[in-house]
Amino acid sequence: MGIKPKIETAFERGLFMSRWLMAPFYAGLALALLMLTVVFLRDLAYYLPQAFMAGPGMSSNDAILAVLTLVDLSLAGNLLLIVMFSGYENFVSKLDLDGETDRPPWMGTVDFSGLKMKLIASIVAISGIQLLKFFMNIGKDGAPLDSQEAMWGVIIHLTFVTSGVLLALMDWLTAKTDKH
Repeated sequence: MGIKPKIETAFERGLFMSRWLMAPFYAGLALALLMLTVVFLRDLAYYLPQAFMAGPGMSSNDAILAVLTLVDLSLAGNLLLIVMFSGYENFVSKLDLDGETDRPPWMGTVDFSGLKMKLIASIVAISGIQLLKFFMNIGKDGAPLDSQEAMWGVIIHLTFVTSGVLLALMDWLTAKTDKH
């Protein structure tokens, strides 16, 4: 029987169209990017005057912590962009931006494997920044070292690093095997 039943064709078309149910997720991520932008600008407006304040002002450690906070937010924003664009293009539809000359070169080229690697790399970087900020705050304002919190911060960061290495290893092994 060479002709596909109509019910099967209708089911497959419906299943294919269901990918558009992911579109609201990506719209929500765009709103999350807006939220991060507002937090970034609020933090920048808070830290900037302190840097130029006369008197004791901002110490070098405080400046480094402020910059790390802003870098952290920037990395989170980059992560959102990568997930939004790559996810949309991989799972919903290609972005048809005819005539757009400002299109980043990675758009349309990041597959699911690349998306996983960029995601875990961003998470490791964000985790590392959080850990560095924790260690830079040790002894600040006379607060004692919370060894339990430090231990868990290191364990969580190492878990992310190990996960990244294992994901990279799995991708490398997959690339080395014959496709089935």
